[in-house]
Amino acid sequence: MAVYTTIDDAGSYFNTLLYEGNSNPGPGSQSITGVGFQPDFVWIKNTDQGYAPTLFDSVRGATEALETSDNGGQATDANSLTAFDADGFSLGSNEATNGDSQVSWNWKANGTGSANTEGDINTTISANTTSGFSIIDGCDDLSDGDTFGHGLDSAPNMVWLKRTDSTSGWRVFYTGITSGSTLILNETDAVASDNDCINSVSSTLITIKGSGTGGTEGTGDNVAYAWQSVQGYSKIGSYTGNGNADGSFVYTGFRPAYVMIKKTNSTGNWCIYDNRRVGYNPNNNEVYADLTNVEGDVEYVDILSNGFKLTSTTSETNNSGDTYIYMAFAHSPFVNSKGVPTNAR
Repeated sequence: MAVYTTIDDAGSYFNTLLYEGNSNPGPGSQSITGVGFQPDFVWIKNTDQGYAPTLFDSVRGATEALETSDNGGQATDANSLTAFDADGFSLGSNEATNGDSQVSWNWKANGTGSANTEGDINTTISANTTSGFSIIDGCDDLSDGDTFGHGLDSAPNMVWLKRTDSTSGWRVFYTGITSGSTLILNETDAVASDNDCINSVSSTLITIKGSGTGGTEGTGDNVAYAWQSVQGYSKIGSYTGNGNADGSFVYTGFRPAYVMIKKTNSTGNWCIYDNRRVGYNPNNNEVYADLTNVEGDVEYVDILSNGFKLTSTTSETNNSGDTYIYMAFAHSPFVNSKGVPTNAR
């Protein structure tokens, strides 16, 4: 019998965790547990107040914060995420906002990373080849045509690149994008040509396009994040909206725990849904990667045992004829390695 997936327990590599901030005891006092593994990439959003979605990774180190809703550089904040722990992470007072509901999306890579000398630029990479995710730090001083390794065992399907020492938009590459073009994670813009972007990816390398105007080269410091589609665990793909409340079904091959959607042919927000906030159809509440907005009470997506279904005519996810990309991670595979199907929630 052919093995459908090599990852039966998706929660060993990705997990969404909800918690309530409690900064009363003081900085560094709140320990968040229940992730199920020691995370290497933690993305936090306050869902009650208009604070920026903030991410941390184990290669750049705790307390080094980047915000996905703006183009600012890395900020060192001793009262932000202060440690990556065995089953979660520790927070200081600036992230443990008292009484507020928070969501964290957590990925496992491979710890603090190791040296990688593939390509023109030497980097430090924390890569998990089983789950198809890597953190690439030190991809600095980039010029046109420069290459650096991504640490995965085949070409990634999505890559984010961010300058950390100065302002510059989050460049996003995905499979199918026109060479020399980009999406910007902190903006609503459609795909457009860009003087500084990820030009292409291969089985080992990421190649840069740059002319010096977009902020990703020169003396700049950068970090990149790369993901692959892994059968039964993750899927990066696209679909076309049909403009109908009985919208398209998107097959992923697993019951999603997380779905992010972005319209590519015209303006639209980066919309995020998960299986924890409310946690049942049709009430899959929306937050945004590119905005500081609080959680929205909308009904745009149903999460199913083998994919997700669009349930609204909104332009953000299902406008007729528009093209959308998505990145999804599993709660459980549609069929596990023993051939047993999963259940819908």
